[in-house]
Parts: sequence; structure tokens; C-alpha cells
Amino acid sequence: MLYQELKELLLFEKALPVTENWSAAPDVLKTISEYCLENKPQTIVECSSGTSSLILSQCCRINQCGHVYSLENGADYAQQTQRQIEEFSLSSYCDVIHAPMKKYLLDGNDYQWYDISNFSIGEIDLLVVDGPPGFIQKNSRYPALPLLAKHLSKKCAIFLDDAARDDEQLIVKQWLKLYPEFQFEYIDNERGCAILKR
Repeated sequence: MLYQELKELLLFEKALPVTENWSAAPDVLKTISEYCLENKPQTIVECSSGTSSLILSQCCRINQCGHVYSLENGADYAQQTQRQIEEFSLSSYCDVIHAPMKKYLLDGNDYQWYDISNFSIGEIDLLVVDGPPGFIQKNSRYPALPLLAKHLSKKCAIFLDDAARDDEQLIVKQWLKLYPEFQFEYIDNERGCAILKR
């Protein structure tokens, strides 16, 4: 699966903007888009913006329902994604939210994670976790579920990218211990993808 194939699959009229090493791999984007097209989630939250924002928004356009809220800690990246969303005429399906890093205390440990103190949203049907970057701290993406759990719908699905990495594997174990109601599936693709569903 290449980005060109993904472009054709989702009926994009122009090439997707891809940043090597930063954009999610096309195979995981295909997996997520297939889930979106089949399940038609109404409220989608993603941690980290970029090519995935376009993919998720395009799925909403095809479904004629749903909305994406993309959390981005970097102001420049948020503006860049917003421009891309506008260039692809997807603004009505996506809000790119600049959410700088904020310190949280979870399970006795300090974490830097997106500031969601002013983030008001209903129930989340799909959560895509592809940030913050791992270099910020160990288990950088762990806070996503503890901080957003109360906002998840009963049928919410969580996709964690880069799940082949040691940190992400540990994160999944911690999540399942805290939230045993979730079923776990691992997709052995280019970078690994963990899927949690109730």
C-alpha cells in the first residue's frame, strides 16, 4: 500500500502531502480509513495532525457525517495542517486545535501532554493516537486514554500507531490493566498498530 493507492482509494483529486518519517505509514492510514468508512464514527479525535487529518476528514466527507478534532502541540504544524485542510476543501469536516504541552500528574508520574483544559467535546467514537512524539518523554502517548476515557463513547475504538515500539507496547499493557473492558488487537504492519475496542 502506497500513498498513491490511498489517494485513489479515498477519491482524492490531488496528491497527499507526505512528510517522510513524520507522516503515518500508508498501511495504518488504510486500516483506519477502512474502519471509518465501515463504522461511520460521528466524533473523531486524533493526537497529532498531518496527513492523517486529511484521511480522516475525507472519510467523513465520503460518509457525509462525522467531524475530526485534531490536537497539535506545535503552532507551526497546526497552521500547516489547517492550510492543507483548506486546500483540500475539508474545513467543514475538521478542526485543527493548537494544544501546547501541559504538565499532568498521572499515577504518580509527570507527563507532558496536550492542554485540553479548553477542549469541549461530546462523546468520542474514534480516538487515533499518533502523538506526542516519543522524544518528549518515556511512554509519551500514555496520557491519551487516562485523560480522555470519560469522553469515550460506549463503542469507541482506539488506534495507537507505532505500536511495534517498546514504549507503545508498555503503554498498551498499562491501558488494558486500567481499562480491562477493552479488547486488544495488534496489526503487524510497517510500524505496528494497536487497536482497542470495547
